[in-house]
Amino acid sequence: MVKTINQGFTLIELMIAVAIVAILTAIALPSYQSYVQKSRRSDAITALSALQLAEEKWRASNLTYTTALSSPPSGLGISSLSGGGYYTIAVASASATGYTLTATPVAGTSQASDTSCPLMTIVQTGGNTSYFDSASMSSSACWKK
Repeated sequence: MVKTINQGFTLIELMIAVAIVAILTAIALPSYQSYVQKSRRSDAITALSALQLAEEKWRASNLTYTTALSSPPSGLGISSLSGGGYYTIAVASASATGYTLTATPVAGTSQASDTSCPLMTIVQTGGNTSYFDSASMSSSACWKK
């Protein structure tokens, strides 16, 4: 009589493999999510840069900057949603000498949980441009590559 040998994995070996995969996932996933959030900030930077250019073009033909994003001739012709759809952009304020532009993460997207850069802002005042990362207007780390 020939004895057959069953080959395969035991339950304990399978559980060890699953545990290793779970540990690696727990370590790698937060790092990956942080990397994705950081890379998607470029969506806000691109949208704010386009809005900044549109404001300067508007000011070249008018006596003041505008808060209207609507279609020309009454506005800038810029969408209130960034190209990737991760940020809502707006002109928070505008005057004859400057403006404040903001990019706020859209609720329900991965950027909404980006606590490092909850609000990206460009402030143009009297020919000086400043870049900020939060409502407190304290830093510009999110603008660095």
